Amino acid sequence: MTRFRTLLDENLSGICTLTDAQIEHREGHFKLLSHWNQRINLTSIRDFDTAVLRHYCESLFFAARLPKSFVSIADIGSGAGFPGIPIAVLRPDCRVTLIESVQKKALFLREATRGWENVRVVARRAEDVEERFDLIVARAVSPKEVVRLVPRLAPAVGLLAGEDDRANLLKIKDIVWYPSEKSPWGERRVILIGHHVPRGT
Repeated sequence: MTRFRTLLDENLSGICTLTDAQIEHREGHFKLLSHWNQRINLTSIRDFDTAVLRHYCESLFFAARLPKSFVSIADIGSGAGFPGIPIAVLRPDCRVTLIESVQKKALFLREATRGWENVRVVARRAEDVEERFDLIVARAVSPKEVVRLVPRLAPAVGLLAGEDDRANLLKIKDIVWYPSEKSPWGERRVILIGHHVPRGT
């Protein structure tokens, strides 16, 4: 058993169960990410264990907590594919759109998801996207910038954010947030999921 698989098994116990094929998808993505990261800056995390925990385990933890009613999901500023690609792996019933305006990163995302039926890449700014989704998600993008896209792109938003961001986000009056959950691996990092409620209702 590879170190990658061992870390997933140990840290995701009780959170979600991955098939052998899903683990192979994740490990293949990690190898491709490591290769591409030598040429373009996809992630600043170089330590193996930290990368597996913060990128893969945290994103899968997030994916496991998304309500089943969200089927069409857009990952804003997807970068290296987090959390969108892990969501697509754990939730094959979802249609996941990876939105990334940096062309080199979009090229990586296309290579990483080549042949996947439930993933597509849109290489443009989220502000210029005219489609509608059930949910928009983000991980390494300013939470306030993402929330500004609600409800134009989607009526709901899911974020992997810091505790400081959480305090500010809870003050937004037209977003109703579910109870937040702390990441088991990221210090002061939380999952926030909320939906838009028009003012006056």
